[in-house]
Amino acid sequence: MELEGQWWKGELAEDIYHALRYKELRLPVYKGQSPQLSLRRYFADLIAIVSNRFKLCPAARHLAVYLLDLFMDCYDISVQQLHMVALSCLLLASKFEEREDRVPKLETLNGLGCMTSMNLVLSKQGLLHMELLLLETFQWNLYLPTAAHFIEYYLPFAVNESDLHDGWPMTCMEKTMLYMSKYSDYFLEVSLQDHAFLLFVPSLVAAACVASSRVILRLSPAWPPRLQCLTAYSWEQMLPCVERLLLAHDSDVKEANKQKCQQSSAPSAQVGYPIQGQSVTLHQYVQRPNSQYIQQSCQPVVVSAQGNATYLTASMQASTAPPHGLVQTHTISAPMDAKVNMPARAYQVNALYPCAAPCFDR
Repeated sequence: MELEGQWWKGELAEDIYHALRYKELRLPVYKGQSPQLSLRRYFADLIAIVSNRFKLCPAARHLAVYLLDLFMDCYDISVQQLHMVALSCLLLASKFEEREDRVPKLETLNGLGCMTSMNLVLSKQGLLHMELLLLETFQWNLYLPTAAHFIEYYLPFAVNESDLHDGWPMTCMEKTMLYMSKYSDYFLEVSLQDHAFLLFVPSLVAAACVASSRVILRLSPAWPPRLQCLTAYSWEQMLPCVERLLLAHDSDVKEANKQKCQQSSAPSAQVGYPIQGQSVTLHQYVQRPNSQYIQQSCQPVVVSAQGNATYLTASMQASTAPPHGLVQTHTISAPMDAKVNMPARAYQVNALYPCAAPCFDR
């Protein structure tokens, strides 16, 4: 079936895309009221690590994290039960998005190193109970579009021969598309780390991932008319989301370079984004989306956090503020045959992406 393969390349691609856009307008409202919201990053990273171990598709990973967000938003869950909830969300998402032979098995899950280090053992009865509770919570409807679904439709149009790289025509479309795919995947992972991205609809997040990738790759114009027509989003509409993505990228680049400097004091041994010459600030990016960034040399891009981030401050304050009125949460009870030792550190996204892709040759 076409739906089991690369649907965005088939005859039904446009119809499926419009169905996803229609469905995202009716997604459940995320309130960010979970008492365990501070643990959300840890369990989102746990889902990402387990899904990467089983080589699950990005759609399954994003759906699992979205199910976890919505479920935590409705219930007051203990830390021990959150491990069960997170892995149950991943199993449900993989059953919905993947083929049956790719769905993780219980025995394989219990044998993972991360499960052993936490002394976490899942039982069949516990998983069935939790999956049933999840399905009843979502009224047996797992058809929930995520940014991973939309970006598959956008990527084939993300780069065109008419685009310019550093103000010059491109000579290698294949290499440019490769970097575009890698950066889009990176920004998709970044969007999983912060629940603030749930303030945007999934199609806008996907479009912002493509736009951010074009900015980092120095493709101009940053948001060409063909992409605006395809996504129905203007640069101004995506700007708040793009700002968040580029600030996260800047933080990861600085952390990666800091680790490289600590490992070796020799400048020639550094890998990633050594700063050469003039830095390009976030303010320059977001204010001139259609300008051609003509540079004499292909310099690595460093986005300064000192740019125009007034929206970020207001949005973060709004997202962390307690909701108005009385918040009612429910306490769940599920069988849990485990003794959990939570690691002191959270899994970092830059552990999966230690450094961004280097500049490509023209």
